[in-house]
Amino acid sequence: MAITSTVDTTSSTVPSNIKTTAQAKKEAEQAVLNGNGGAMGQTAFLTLFTAQLKSQNPLDPMDNTAFVSQLAQFSQLEATTKMSDSMTSLVKTMSTDRMTSAASLLGKKVSLADGQAMVANSEGVDGVVSLPSDVDSISLKVFSASGQLVRTGSIGAQKKGEFPFTWDGNDNAGNKVADGKYRIEATTLKFGKENKVPVSTLATVKGVSTDPVTGDMKVDVGNNTTMSMSEIKRIGN
Repeated sequence: MAITSTVDTTSSTVPSNIKTTAQAKKEAEQAVLNGNGGAMGQTAFLTLFTAQLKSQNPLDPMDNTAFVSQLAQFSQLEATTKMSDSMTSLVKTMSTDRMTSAASLLGKKVSLADGQAMVANSEGVDGVVSLPSDVDSISLKVFSASGQLVRTGSIGAQKKGEFPFTWDGNDNAGNKVADGKYRIEATTLKFGKENKVPVSTLATVKGVSTDPVTGDMKVDVGNNTTMSMSEIKRIGN
């Protein structure tokens, strides 16, 4: 005689009004995330963690080590997030401070290296020749942006140190040169031997800006010329 089962296999299905432990846990997690825009804050984490504890299998509870590990991981993540926010705020503050500091240079004169000279409004150019030792004489030459020699001059013996000079903005014929970029070279003579020495000039700051790529602060000294704040070695009136 064959034996058949009369048990309704559908009776093992959980009724719709009863939630399994896994379903309750999942719904609690989703509710927490939805209520925080998908972000996991400290309060949301603790709420979710409490839901996990309530929904855990009583025959196989969460291990204490796992509990502590989750708390430690969250604390580390939260600390890193707060540090990142603080650094972002600090960078913005420093950028504002640097701009304010740079703005105080507007209208002042700053040094340009390598003999660069800016003539504006037909005014003269102040500069400094750096002498590493005593010299018998100094020869100065002014070149235009195209390399044309426009003015020459000479000074007698000078002591070691910085020798200040002023170019009046005239050419060798006594005529005012056009506004624009120029270059000044200095050559010293000592015991019959010539040596080129560094020349720096002063130019008026007309504007300040921040490099969009490097974030470096720049000062505008006219004639489409800018220089980094870190390049400024001397500030005049």
